[in-house]
Amino acid sequence: MGALAGLLACGAALGVAELLAELVGGQASPLLAVGGAAIDATPEWLKELAIRTFGARDKLVLLAGMAVVLAGFAVAVGLLAVRRPRLGLAGVALFGVVGAAAALTRPDAGPVDALPSLAGAVAGSAALLALVRAASPGTAATPPGTVAAPSGTPGAGVDRRRFLLTGAVVAGGAMVAGTTGRVLARRSDVTASRAAVAIPAPESAAVAPAQGAVVDLPGLSSFYTPNRDFYRVDTALVVPRVAAEDWRLRVHGRVRRELELDFGQLLARPLIERDITLSCVSNEVGGRYVGTARWVGAPLAELLGEAGVEPAADQLVSRSADGFTVGTPTAVVLDGRDAMLAVAMNGEPLPLTHGFPVRMLVPGLYGYVSATKWLVDLELTSFGDFDPYWVRRGWARQAPVKTMSRIDTPRPLARQPAGRVAVAGVAWAQHRGIRRVEVRADGGPWRPARLAAEHSPDTWRQWVWPWEATPGRHTLEVRATDGTGATQPQDRAPPFPDGATGWHSVVVTVT
Repeated sequence: MGALAGLLACGAALGVAELLAELVGGQASPLLAVGGAAIDATPEWLKELAIRTFGARDKLVLLAGMAVVLAGFAVAVGLLAVRRPRLGLAGVALFGVVGAAAALTRPDAGPVDALPSLAGAVAGSAALLALVRAASPGTAATPPGTVAAPSGTPGAGVDRRRFLLTGAVVAGGAMVAGTTGRVLARRSDVTASRAAVAIPAPESAAVAPAQGAVVDLPGLSSFYTPNRDFYRVDTALVVPRVAAEDWRLRVHGRVRRELELDFGQLLARPLIERDITLSCVSNEVGGRYVGTARWVGAPLAELLGEAGVEPAADQLVSRSADGFTVGTPTAVVLDGRDAMLAVAMNGEPLPLTHGFPVRMLVPGLYGYVSATKWLVDLELTSFGDFDPYWVRRGWARQAPVKTMSRIDTPRPLARQPAGRVAVAGVAWAQHRGIRRVEVRADGGPWRPARLAAEHSPDTWRQWVWPWEATPGRHTLEVRATDGTGATQPQDRAPPFPDGATGWHSVVVTVT
């Protein structure tokens, strides 16, 4: 019964804590706070391993692992409390202290963020004490006609009916608290807010892809990546909930005039529509954390021009609704490229997982220095004054996208019939463009692939190479040359600290 008592007390603690967290703020949730602190403290090699192994499910895996650890801890506390109640209560108190400490480490946290974890610990302690007393020998009378179990015998003198009744009360209370928390969460659900958004027609529309810019071939990545398939890499365990009607953006710091605007004012600005390829610095050679979409947004340079950027402000720090920070070179934002505050993606308002209601985009830079989702704050500062989230963890301050190419088809370890095989893939070097793609088989001479027509230097290019395949096991390799004439290097390097390098290769068997 001790194990069950621990689990029920844990449920009571979490139910109360999560209910109060909805009242205080999402980052005050002990589970999310501890999970966020765990992500922050995780070594870079382990983060990369998690992303490679689990992909977009890495956060679900983390939460599931936390649930298993917490359940094990609760069982241990319950078993301990049956014999030594004070130590069991100390274990519950430890739960509250860890949750409160983690909540206070979250960005923009205040003292009130510690309250849910502490209140949860109090509720859990009360529940555990009640359950232990119900399960303690000697608390129940021996029914007439029965013989009391010897002292020290497990379950001696336990009134199971009383324990189960107490357990039912604790479980019911936990369910009520948890359900109320979910109801409050639904009230702040932004799905309805997103559905009500109407994106105005952009004053500067994107041009249609030129003839020959889009190749339709089985196994080849489509030119535009559907929203449902677009990669997601961020530190948010749960998607921040920001309703369009509540959104505000502050522009401040080293500017001549601070600005603040709401979502309606942002949509009232002249909007642009552009096709832009985004890629994540975590992308391994041949990886899938890259995609192209059609974006609509307000030009960022114009907004900063209205604020008046001071000459010494060489870094633009953007902040997410959950406190995540990104640092972007100011000069890059102002050099004429289509940096924007995006509000739409592939013909619809931004999906919740991709930054609704507003995210930042800067073509040619990896996302961790340019593509802030759930954007709420822009501060002009300097690289010497502030290190954003990933820079504090050893990643480079400057991170232009590196020239990269990938073989999409045939897939690794595929079996192909002999004869002509279409080897195809994509190559990207955002804001520099792709000039040439070459492919070779088994270390032989490099052969030029047929490039799709260039749509924009900010988008990837599809390519195809006809290969006369002969029976046997073969290795295919690809490399790209960007618009400046620089060829993708052969030497393999991991993503840390500023992006992976190396030629992508696949091994196939021809029969």
